[in-house]
Amino acid sequence: MTGTIKRGVSLYSFQNETFLGKMTLEDCIRTCAEMGATGIEVIGEQTFWGWPEQPVPENKITDWHALMTKYGTVPVAHDAMLDYKRYNGRVMALDEQVASMKRDIDFAAALGMRFVRSLVSVSPEVLVASAPHAEEKGIKILLEVHAPLHFDHPWIVRHAEAYEKSGSGALGFLPDMGMFLHRFPPVWKERFIRNGAPRHIADYIEKAYEDRTLSEYIVMNVREMGGEGAAMAMAETLRHNAAYEPKRMLDFMGRIHNVHGKFYEMTEDLVEPSIPYDEIVQVLKQGGYSGYICSEYEGNRWIEDAHPVESVEQVRRQQAMLARLIDEPVATTNSSARAA
Repeated sequence: MTGTIKRGVSLYSFQNETFLGKMTLEDCIRTCAEMGATGIEVIGEQTFWGWPEQPVPENKITDWHALMTKYGTVPVAHDAMLDYKRYNGRVMALDEQVASMKRDIDFAAALGMRFVRSLVSVSPEVLVASAPHAEEKGIKILLEVHAPLHFDHPWIVRHAEAYEKSGSGALGFLPDMGMFLHRFPPVWKERFIRNGAPRHIADYIEKAYEDRTLSEYIVMNVREMGGEGAAMAMAETLRHNAAYEPKRMLDFMGRIHNVHGKFYEMTEDLVEPSIPYDEIVQVLKQGGYSGYICSEYEGNRWIEDAHPVESVEQVRRQQAMLARLIDEPVATTNSSARAA
């Protein structure tokens, strides 16, 4: 059984360009459309000034829909940030968290989104309590399954059990492909070396990760090798990343409705060196997945100290790779990385 997988982009991928004023919202959407990536995912705080502390003016919502029409793009997901620790000395009560989630659901509905991404830290009780409102608005709430968590983690299993018990179809999952980190990303390694990690220690960490050595042993060995500072920081990343098995998504496919195409680097030959996208897409096909894979570029923070960040080119390369993997013709338009 196979589904028709679609391509999209999280505008989070263009955070450097939008922060520096090099790309407007229209530039971002036009660029995605030129790549043939018609699904658009946003983080409200990045895309709409003032959100969530201030409501987004109606004219901005109208402008958003006009851009969707102009470029033939589709609103896919709003990534909600439930700040349940916003008050000093206490965590938000359940009813406060639910009210916050409902506000994000209303915002997503106003934008024409189908999904609200929930941070993985949000409890199942909050999401189950928010589900009836999501159903009324035609929205699904998707918990992001993000490293170091994975589909066999007790916290994720607890959510899955709560979803089934609730009987609501408005609750699901959004797997982040960063949980399938099968090799240590080269851009991470080089950044740690620039930060002071001795290359021989960096080489050891890279090889030990590839050999699936227990992270605690690697940290201990790096310390015994005289590692400190950047070397220890590089070793500590292994506590928060692992090469989980993509096939584990199959048991949850009925509640997987959107996918974050996390990537740290796309080479000129259209390969992500650390995440096995060929295997991942094959699993999604096997599971009959028919939603979007939204590019989520996070390599910027690992290179910006030494190289220009070229997010558009990086996303273009991933989109070309995805088009090949889902058996779609590669878009031939040569998109511009700069604002008009």
